[in-house]
Amino acid sequence: MTRIDGRRRAARLALTAGIATAAAVTGVAGTALAGTPAALPTGPVRVTGGAGVIPGSYIVVLKPGSAAAARVTSASQSLVKRYGGKVRTNYLSAVRGFQASMTAAEARRLAANPAVDFVEQDATVRMTDTQSGPTWGLDRIDQTALPLSQTYTYRSAATVTAYVLDTGIRTSHTEFGGRASSGWDFIDKDATAQDCHGHGTHVAGTIGGQTYGVAKDVKLVGVRVLDCTGSGSYSAIIAGVDWVTAHAVKPAVANMSIGGTLSSALNAAVTKSIAAGVTYAVAAGNDNTNACNFSPAATPDAITVGATESTDARASFSNYGPCLDIFAPGARILSAGYASDTGTQTMSGTSMASPHVAGAAALVLGADPTATPAQVLAALTSKASTGKVTSPGTGSVNRLLNTSWLNTTAPATTTPTTTPTTTTPTTTPTTTPTTAPTTTAPTTAPTTTTPTTAPTTAPAPACGPFTMGNDVRIARYGTAWSSATISGCTGTASATSSVTVAVVHGYRGSLVVSLISPRGTKITLKAANRADTAANLTQTYPINLSGTSRNGTWTLQVKDTYGTTTGYLDSWKLSL
Repeated sequence: MTRIDGRRRAARLALTAGIATAAAVTGVAGTALAGTPAALPTGPVRVTGGAGVIPGSYIVVLKPGSAAAARVTSASQSLVKRYGGKVRTNYLSAVRGFQASMTAAEARRLAANPAVDFVEQDATVRMTDTQSGPTWGLDRIDQTALPLSQTYTYRSAATVTAYVLDTGIRTSHTEFGGRASSGWDFIDKDATAQDCHGHGTHVAGTIGGQTYGVAKDVKLVGVRVLDCTGSGSYSAIIAGVDWVTAHAVKPAVANMSIGGTLSSALNAAVTKSIAAGVTYAVAAGNDNTNACNFSPAATPDAITVGATESTDARASFSNYGPCLDIFAPGARILSAGYASDTGTQTMSGTSMASPHVAGAAALVLGADPTATPAQVLAALTSKASTGKVTSPGTGSVNRLLNTSWLNTTAPATTTPTTTPTTTTPTTTPTTTPTTAPTTTAPTTAPTTTTPTTAPTTAPAPACGPFTMGNDVRIARYGTAWSSATISGCTGTASATSSVTVAVVHGYRGSLVVSLISPRGTKITLKAANRADTAANLTQTYPINLSGTSRNGTWTLQVKDTYGTTTGYLDSWKLSL
């Protein structure tokens, strides 16, 4: 069985809307219809993993431009009419494609159709583990270092909507104060995403519960993609991501405390949903191994979250590696329970760490509703507490979630409650999720140091050039972020602005370099070039920034696209 946490490493699918005739979509012309199934060519079918595959269920992703969103329904019917099978779900927003019931032979023949990008075997997905213990996570995230202060200071996120892709939400729970609602139930196929397991209600409570929540006034929407045992399928989860992409009320965040083995289709769906403006927090996984081998944890633009103990040590079960963006509290987390409207439950896992970050992302959007997902990610990672996580794992960043920087305008303060008098005792789930490992495998510390990525604040009188000199590691398929917050400059940037970049890397053709302006505009300075096999990058890029305010946070992004080696961003200079 696959499990409910995961992330990063899939090619981004930028599916564009194109019009295709039925003949073009099916690859049929004239007498080709007379061909027998046995005579049709076959193609490869991607298998997400040995355990947990769903026999007879396949996810089909169409090639960019092969069918417009409005034509996916007719295209899918034309394809199954030709190759066999039955369409179960059409995907119109996050990816363009469909889920179908068919035989393995029919799937292989369908995979060879020129309109099909790939066919992937459907698989089951699960969630995380439960343990007993006290609550402490909120107390930890609003301060840089231990010991705990016994208070949690926060700001409003009332304008933000958080989508919880999980087992549903007990919307009537007193923790939510009428702010929780149902989006869609992809298990029962109706509009009531009621929780019959408890995992989703617990996650929602950590995101936005009035006692246990990071963002205490955020609006919560349940999107049910897992059943009463905590299991689901990639096809249902992709349908949930597709629904969020089409229906999200922005500013919006989404939490996916779910996962399993690598799925190109799921990673592509999450990537496109992020491109549509929804910030995603995803769990790294509970297998004490490399998170890059799991989905949606391997999705590059999502915020992948590992789990820590109350001592700031990496939790023994938490996945690690270069796909992680940040750590957050994830062991023995007390939150809302699903058994009654006042119930509580304690759980452990990266499933519990991810909603801490989703709630923090909501706080960022509450402070700046125009922030893009890339800006939210950059803000949370650059402001994180660095060097606090002990034994973070090979290749991991050493960043621990910190929200204290957001508390600059009349924040409210609450004292975390160990056992609230208004709640019932911790309830036990009717089904027992997979138990997290009880022993900690030896972890090798990274051979390269993880640099601090805190943004540099430029001096007010001098308006540049601004130089950022902190080294930022670039993992295989990883992304380096470095931000500069500029204040005190007057006017707008120049048409003759420039960015100078120095990167130490064994294969500069693998690098994509982008600048993100304070208003969220992403400008590509350098594209990937497989033929450019030289090492290191030192280059000045002229750029027209006229009309853009000089003041604000400017972010440089350096992404490794081919994954052949590692490196680091040495420095960059911004001339406005």
